[in-house]
Amino acid sequence: MEDLPVSLFGEIVKRLIKTSDLNSLSLVSKRIYTMEAELRDAIYVGYGVHPAKVPLASLCSRFPNLCKVEFNYSCWTPNHGMQLDNEGLRLFSSCCPLLTDLTLSSCSYVDDTGLGFLACFKKLMYLKLNALPAITSSGLLLVAVGCKNLSALHLDSCNKLSSAKWLEYLGSVGSLEELVVKCCEQISQFDLLKLGPGWMKLQKFEFRTNGWISVFDPRDPMFKKQEQYRYDFNCETLKDLTLSHITTEHEIGLRYLLRKCKALENLCLHYVHGIKDNDMITLSRNSSNLRSISLRLTPQFNEGRFQNIID
Repeated sequence: MEDLPVSLFGEIVKRLIKTSDLNSLSLVSKRIYTMEAELRDAIYVGYGVHPAKVPLASLCSRFPNLCKVEFNYSCWTPNHGMQLDNEGLRLFSSCCPLLTDLTLSSCSYVDDTGLGFLACFKKLMYLKLNALPAITSSGLLLVAVGCKNLSALHLDSCNKLSSAKWLEYLGSVGSLEELVVKCCEQISQFDLLKLGPGWMKLQKFEFRTNGWISVFDPRDPMFKKQEQYRYDFNCETLKDLTLSHITTEHEIGLRYLLRKCKALENLCLHYVHGIKDNDMITLSRNSSNLRSISLRLTPQFNEGRFQNIID
C-alpha cells in the first residue's frame, strides 16, 4: 500500500462509499492517512460530532478539499451536545473555499446571521435547507445575492420563510436550474410565480404543501378573468415537474405550467384539485418527450378519504 501511486490510490478512494471504510483505510499508515484526507471531498456531520470551534476547525483542516458537506441533527436532543450554530457557520465558511454542495438539516441554532455567512461560498451550486425554524426571507436573500453560481435550491419545512425578494432576485439572475419547495407554510403557489424570467432556465420544479388540500384555497389576487393567460413567462426547458396537495382553478396558479412545458419528461401530480381532462390532453400533445407520469387522485364521489393511484 505504501508504494501505490497517488493516482491509483485516488481510484480506490473513489470506490469506497461508506465513511467507516474510509476511516479504516486512513489508519493503515501515516502516508495513507494524509492521502485519504486530501482526496476526500465529502463528509457528513451528525450530532455525534460536536462542532465547537476547535473540533470544527480541525475537521476542515484535515480535509482541505471538501466539496460536499451535510450537517444533519435529526432526532437531536440536548444530551447529544452542541449543534452547529451561527459562529460555527462563520468558521466553516472561512475554511472550505471549494465547497459546492451544502445541506443543513434540523439546525435549530442557525438563523439569518448564519445564512449570511454562506455568501462566502463563492462556488456554492447546490443548497438544501431542511427544517431550519429560525431562518427568514432576509437571510435567504443574502444567500441569493452572495452565491452567484447557485443552480439548485431545496427548501423543506422552513416555516418562517416567505417569498419576499429572494425569489424575485433569483428569477432576475436566472441561475437556478432546480427549485424544490416542500411544506413551507408561508410560501404559496402564487408566490412561486414571482420567479418570472427565472423559469426560462429551470429544469426541475417541485412544490408540495403540508397536509390535505383545501378547495377554499385563496386565488391569485392579481388574476383577472378577462386575461385568461396572464402569466407570460417561458418554462419550455422544464423536464421534471411535481405538484402535490394544491388547489388550482380557472387557468391560474401553477396549473399554467401544464400548458407550457414542451420539454417535460417526468410528471407527478398528487392530489391536485382542479386539473381537468383538457389540461392532460394539451399536455400530452405538447410534451412529446414525456416518459413518466405519476397521478394520485382524491375521488370526488366517494365517502371518506380513499385514494386512486396511477403510476
